[in-house]
Amino acid sequence: MATILEPGQIEAAASSPPFLHLPPNNLFTLRALRLERLADGHPMADFLRLVAGLCHAQQHLMDNPPVAAMPDPERLRLCQQHGLPPFAADSLVRENVWLPFLEALLQRYQPPPHSAVENAVATLRGANPGLLKAWAIALVSGQYSMLPVALVPFLGAALQVAWSHWLLRTPNLELTRGDSLSQCPACGSPAMAGVIRHRGKYNGLRYLVCSLCACEWHVVRVKCVYCEQSKGLEYVSFEDDRHAANQAPLRAEVCPGCNSYLKLIYLENDAEAEALSADLSSLMLDMRLEQEGYQRPAPNLLLATDER
Repeated sequence: MATILEPGQIEAAASSPPFLHLPPNNLFTLRALRLERLADGHPMADFLRLVAGLCHAQQHLMDNPPVAAMPDPERLRLCQQHGLPPFAADSLVRENVWLPFLEALLQRYQPPPHSAVENAVATLRGANPGLLKAWAIALVSGQYSMLPVALVPFLGAALQVAWSHWLLRTPNLELTRGDSLSQCPACGSPAMAGVIRHRGKYNGLRYLVCSLCACEWHVVRVKCVYCEQSKGLEYVSFEDDRHAANQAPLRAEVCPGCNSYLKLIYLENDAEAEALSADLSSLMLDMRLEQEGYQRPAPNLLLATDER
């Protein structure tokens, strides 16, 4: 039976911003190129280039995925039916479906010889599935003290490409808002950062970017995504030779209510900016805010924190 909308409802539906944006198929290439560009002259150039190499390996897997089972279609259907994240990371990470992506990533990625990176890759290659899953569970739950710090970028990269692959290869997804503003509707993971769009009817809208699958979902601006209050929010950035502080492409939305912050990328000031690369290249801002007593709930799965 057709649903007839009243004029007011039609106008509201037409003006409502799209709730979701899926990541592009070349997501990891875009990240890699951006990281390589940001690395020039950066104090963390070696690390940014390391992550860029991982992103190139991730893109290879997106274009040539390993032979692996998809998550159970019946569970996906039930999750969508009940408004739950269909690719819930806290449960799927305990299964074997993502392990072929880690194996393929480790085969594809060639670490520098006689390096700590080579040792980390060798550790992962020699670990049994049970231990790999235990480390991955610790990573997605933010328990960084439960796994070796050197393994984080490689485990995180494998998890990201597996979840992004499933997200983009599953037709007819129906996703609803999570329990909190910062929760990804696709996999339940926390947001890594926010992006302020700048084109057409999306101009000025804020979308949060998932730390795991890279799904983007709309959240209104000038509201803390953690405690949902708007009072007293401040926007902090570094002023440099190219941008005044209030025109910086990246600013942290700082909430005095819950003592937390979230990085926001303003595409109006840098149309080619990308969330993960912007986050990793702005760790000095994290250090400053940490010194001022603010907490960062947003994870970056390619970067180990010092909460050990």
